[in-house]
Amino acid sequence: MQFSLSSKFKPTGDQPEAIKQLVANIEKDNPSQVLLGVTGSGKTFTMANVIAQTKLPTLVISHNKTLAGQLYQEFRDFFPKNGVSYFVSYYDYYQPEAYIPTTDTYIEKETDINDEIEKLRLLATTNLQTRDDVIVVASVSCIYNLGDPQEYAHFAITIKLGEELPREQFLKNLVRLQYERSDYESRRGSFRVKGDTVELWPAYTDELLRLEFLGNKLEKLAWVDPISGQKIKNETDWGITDSVKAGLTEYMIFPAKHYLTDPERQKPAMEQIRTDLKSRIKELKSQGKLVEAMRLDQKVNYDLDMITELGFVNGIENYSRYFDNRKPGEPPYTLLDFFRQKKNWLLIIDESHMTVPQIRGMYNGDQARKQTLIDYGFRLPSALDNRPLQFNEFLGKIPQTVYVSATPADWELERSKGMIVEQLIRPTGLVDPEVEVRPTQNQIQDLTKEILKRKIKGQRVLVTTLTKKLAEALTDYLNEEEHISSAAEELDISLSEQKLKVAYLHSDVDTLDRQDILDDLRKGEYDVLIGINLLREGLDLPEVSLVAILDADKEGFLRSRTSLIQTMGRAARHIDGQIIMYGDVVTGSMQAAIDEVKRRRQIQIAYNQKHGITPTSIQKEIREKLIERELKEQVKKRDQVVRLTPKGEEVEITQIKKDDFTPEDINLLVKRLRKAMLASARDLDFEKAAKIRDKIRELQN
Repeated sequence: MQFSLSSKFKPTGDQPEAIKQLVANIEKDNPSQVLLGVTGSGKTFTMANVIAQTKLPTLVISHNKTLAGQLYQEFRDFFPKNGVSYFVSYYDYYQPEAYIPTTDTYIEKETDINDEIEKLRLLATTNLQTRDDVIVVASVSCIYNLGDPQEYAHFAITIKLGEELPREQFLKNLVRLQYERSDYESRRGSFRVKGDTVELWPAYTDELLRLEFLGNKLEKLAWVDPISGQKIKNETDWGITDSVKAGLTEYMIFPAKHYLTDPERQKPAMEQIRTDLKSRIKELKSQGKLVEAMRLDQKVNYDLDMITELGFVNGIENYSRYFDNRKPGEPPYTLLDFFRQKKNWLLIIDESHMTVPQIRGMYNGDQARKQTLIDYGFRLPSALDNRPLQFNEFLGKIPQTVYVSATPADWELERSKGMIVEQLIRPTGLVDPEVEVRPTQNQIQDLTKEILKRKIKGQRVLVTTLTKKLAEALTDYLNEEEHISSAAEELDISLSEQKLKVAYLHSDVDTLDRQDILDDLRKGEYDVLIGINLLREGLDLPEVSLVAILDADKEGFLRSRTSLIQTMGRAARHIDGQIIMYGDVVTGSMQAAIDEVKRRRQIQIAYNQKHGITPTSIQKEIREKLIERELKEQVKKRDQVVRLTPKGEEVEITQIKKDDFTPEDINLLVKRLRKAMLASARDLDFEKAAKIRDKIRELQN
C-alpha cells in the first residue's frame, strides 16, 4: 500500500523534525502523542507527511463539519490518487424524535438528507472494505451507530465478467441492497432496465455502471456518464477479452444504505423484538400506563410489518441491537469498527482541545431524550442501544492517536505521557505577537486610537467582547464620526482618514453572510471586525495586525488560557502583530497565556536569527465567497443573474461551478437557489426559474 503525497512544497522550519518525531513514535507503537503546532505552522501538511511515511489507513476527526470540509479538501489535494473520504452527518435538517410530557407534545423525527454527503459516507465505508490507502476525514458523527461492518460486507454483490448471472435474480439482489428501480429517472442509489441492459447507479459513485447480458451471462461492463450516457473517457470497455488483458474482471457492489436486515437474522431478531414488546407492555400495564402500552404496541407492530415487507423502515436504527445480535448495553458498531478490520490504522484528532470534550459529551444528551420516549411508550428500551459511544468505549476502540492542537488540554498532555512534539516555526518566519495588558479605564478611547493607527497603515483589527449586545453597541459607536473625532485629532489624522467602517460577527449573522463579511474585511471594505468567539469562524486573516480583547480579566470559557492563546493566534499572520488585553487585574489564565506566547516568541526569534530569516507577512489570495462571486464581466440580462444573499451582489448563474464548493457549501448553495427559483416563478419569470432549476440539478448530480 502506498500513499502518494502530491505537493509543490517541502517541509520547512521545524516541520521536518516534527514529522521525524511523530513517525518515530508511531513506529515505536507509542499509543498517544501530541502535536503542539502554532497557528500558521502547517500542521495539516505535517499530518499528510506522517500518513505518507507510516502508510497507515487514517481517520481524522474534527469538531465541526465546516473544518472537516476544509481538511477534506486539503487532504484530497495532497493525496489525489488515494481514497480520501468525507464522513459527517448527512442531514441538511434534523429534528430528532422527541416527546415533551409537560405539554403532551410528540415531535416526529423529521430529516432532510443531503444526497451528496450520503454518497461520501457510503464511499468512505466502501473504501474501507476494498482498499488500504484510505484517509477518512470525519466529524464526531463517526462515533454514532452505523451497523456491523461484517454484515455490510456480507451484503455486497460481486459480479464477474463471463459468469452465469441470472438477470432476474440479480435485480432481486439489488433490491435487497436497498437500490430502487427507476426506469424513467436516473438517480444515485437506483437502477433501470432496458432489455438486456441494466444501468446501476451505485450509491457511492458519480457514474453509472452499465451491465449488458447475453441470456444469463454477464457479457460487458462499462462506466457511463449519468447525464449523457456516454462511456467515461480513459475507462476500458470491459469486454471479456479486454478485461483479462487489463486485469479488470469483476466489480463489487455495496449496499445503498448502511442499515440493512439480513433475512437469515431477521426472523430470530423479529421474534426477540416481539418477546421484548410483550414484556414491556406487561410492565407498562402493571404501572397503570394503559395509553403508553397501546401506543407502543401499535408503533412496534407497524415497524415490524414495514421491515418484513420492505426490509427497511424509517427509524430502523432503533432496532439495530437485535439485528446486530448485540446484548443490552453493548456498544454499537461505528465507523471505528470499519477501521478496526484493518491490521493497523492511525487516528488523528484535530483541534483536540475542542474535539475530545465534544466526543465525551455526546452520550448523555442522547440518552436523556430517548429515555423520555421509552417512558411514554414511543420506543422499546432497546432504543437506548442506538447511541453514540461512551467515552470509555471510544478510548477502548482507538489505535495509536495523534492529538493536534495549538493549545492541547491537560487531558491530552497527560495521556501522551510526555510525548509532545512541538511545531512552533512558521514557514514565513512570522513570530507570535507581542502582548500588552492595559487598564479598562478609558479603554474604548484607547482602543479607538489603536484602530486608527492601523487604519492609516492599511491594516485590520479584530475586537472580542463577552456579549452580543456589547459587540453591536461598540460597532455602532465606532461607525459614528463624532465618537472618534477626538482620537483622530490626537493622532493628527485628517477627517477623510478618520472614518471607520466596522462590522460585527456573531451567531445571529446569517451563515452565508459570514464569509462575505470576512472577505470584505480583508479587502478593506471594513477596518474592524467585532465578535464574541472569533475562534469558531476558522479565521485566516493575514491583514489583521491587532487583536484587542475586552474584559480579558473576566475568567471563564471565553477568557480561559486556551481561548486566550487561540485568540492571540489571530494576529500571528502579520509582521506587526500585537495583542492588547484590557483588564484591571492579571488573572491566572491571562498570565499563563502570556507566558506561553512569550515562550513561543522567544524560540521563533532565536530560530530566525540562527538561520538568517527575515519574517514576512503572509500573502494570501482572497478566496471567492462562499456563495456570491464577482462577475468576470458585467452581465446585464436579468434572467442570467441571481442574488443569493441579502447583502450579496448579483451572480451569473453559469459561473456557479460545483467543483468550487465543498459538500457543505453545495448544500447551502442549493437552498438559496431554490428560494431564488421560487421567487422567479412567483414573478412569472419562468425562463429564469428554469435556468435556476437546471443549475440545481447540475449541482446535485
